[in-house]
Amino acid sequence: MSRKLVECVPNISEGRDAAKIKQVVDAIAAVPGVRVLDVDPGADTNRTVITFVGEPDAVLAGAFACIAEAAKAIDMRQHHGAHPRMGATDVVPFVPVEGVTMEDCAELARRLGKNVAAELAIPVYLYESAASRPERRNLAEVRRGEYEGLEKKLRDPQWAPDFAAPYNPGAGATIIGAREFLVAYNVTLNSADKAHATDIAFELREKGRVARRGRVKPYYQAGELIYYAEGSFPCGNCDFTGATWQEVVDHCASAHGYDLPTLMRLNDVDPANPVGQKVRRRGLYDHCKAIGWYVDTYRRAQISINLTDYKQTAPHTVLEAARRLAGERGLVVTGSEIVGLVPFQCLLASGRHYLKAMGKSTGVPVQDILQTAVFSMGLGDVAPFEVEKKVLGLPTYDAKALVAMPVHAFTDEVSRDTPAPGGGSIAALAGSLGAALASMVANLAQGGADAGKDAKLIVLAEKAQSLKDRLMVAVDADTNAFNAFMDARRLPDATPEQKAARHEAMQAGLKVAIDVPLDTAKTSLEALELAGEAARLGKVASITDAAVGAQMAHAGVRGGIWNVVINLKDITDTAYVANMQAQCTDLLARSTEKLAEVTAYVDQKLLDRLQKAKK
Repeated sequence: MSRKLVECVPNISEGRDAAKIKQVVDAIAAVPGVRVLDVDPGADTNRTVITFVGEPDAVLAGAFACIAEAAKAIDMRQHHGAHPRMGATDVVPFVPVEGVTMEDCAELARRLGKNVAAELAIPVYLYESAASRPERRNLAEVRRGEYEGLEKKLRDPQWAPDFAAPYNPGAGATIIGAREFLVAYNVTLNSADKAHATDIAFELREKGRVARRGRVKPYYQAGELIYYAEGSFPCGNCDFTGATWQEVVDHCASAHGYDLPTLMRLNDVDPANPVGQKVRRRGLYDHCKAIGWYVDTYRRAQISINLTDYKQTAPHTVLEAARRLAGERGLVVTGSEIVGLVPFQCLLASGRHYLKAMGKSTGVPVQDILQTAVFSMGLGDVAPFEVEKKVLGLPTYDAKALVAMPVHAFTDEVSRDTPAPGGGSIAALAGSLGAALASMVANLAQGGADAGKDAKLIVLAEKAQSLKDRLMVAVDADTNAFNAFMDARRLPDATPEQKAARHEAMQAGLKVAIDVPLDTAKTSLEALELAGEAARLGKVASITDAAVGAQMAHAGVRGGIWNVVINLKDITDTAYVANMQAQCTDLLARSTEKLAEVTAYVDQKLLDRLQKAKK
């Protein structure tokens, strides 16, 4: 059964007092089963973003501990900061990571809200996927009026909290919900003027801005406001003017691809009564919220961005638009920063984007791709960006893993008088090296005049990288599988029941010990095929590298098969044994044939080259 993992990202209204921040973080970390991943304080915003993960019930307890401790440590009557806020613990989102659904997280939010109101006497509003009604999905809408308007808001029947409690001015209110992963992303300018950042933020964000005409360059906000009037309904994004409201609505849908009434509602304007209202101009990106602010610590203005669905609107997409808009205004984007954590796949996509933009292969190690993203986006501009600490879900190896050892230490470990690591692990390593060489040959050949060939080489390199990583995991998996079988052998067998249980455990352990090398053999065959393709597509100067890669991959196939076969003798399931033997025979035949094909091709190429050199 897969593990259930939830992320929680509470934002507390304290970013300056290290002792208070530590007090809250320590309370979260003390909850069993919770792992605090990141603590990101901001002095100017006077806000700290805390990220922790765990199984659902543990995360629920951690979130409650956070809200309880923040209410003790923080007095909202004394709080001032640049970021909108409503309470000591301002917002608590639950984010599904693994083995849980969005509805599971919404239920966590409801359970937490009920407990917070009942036990801590703090009013709670629900938002996003946990919202009790559509108009409360939007966090900005729920937080409208902020702390200063909270007491009045609580008296409004339309804004009664989802879980009511007596108003405590020291703690304020807390907003709890469930949402997709939010990437908090700031773009830094070479300016100290908040208005410069705001002008660009309004161009980027989904809800856009009020439309203007006249002198709108270099700064759009310098233009003259325009209004809807009877018989005159201008488009905010171009020069079109409709005679009726419906005409401009239809124009915006067909010419610009957005629904104007929805845009009006995003900006708290009733689309049923447009006359006399300011014309609205849509922003560039969906799932993008942005404002401008000045950060005294950096002595620069920033565009503060929340990307609510990074799969639809990626950070690098918004960054490139910000760079273009800044350039039009005579400004320079000096870099950017990620607040809190960023999903691995998000940063990986950005790295690939920039590698493609510079005409480089994306079939390179994951760390190289991520580093490309860090450099290209200027993520270390205002603060160090440590990939290992900032990227959530980063593929890593355990510090005690075989593949984490230096080469000499791993070789020594193999040479000792212990049965593992043994041939199965070495077979996986051989296959991985074969895939690595296939990738290397493809990457060395990439960048020529033939765009079609380049595309094939990049696909080849990407596949080879994937196989390389998969086989690296198998190095340790093979040893672990053998150890599991040995553990089963050590089970007691004094009684008939114990003997039966031991036999069953050993049979299961043997099948695992067979599955791992069988997968090694299959994956190594794929690596061998890629090495052969690399030999044909790559440069002649690298052809021997591809040939060595093919030999190593074949060793992975042969070694994997041998480790399957040696374990079959103790399997009592005859149908299973026959199936494994058939698979091994087929794999060996295909691998031997492919190796012979690659070898013959390479040898002929080398002979042709030698004969040509003699002429």
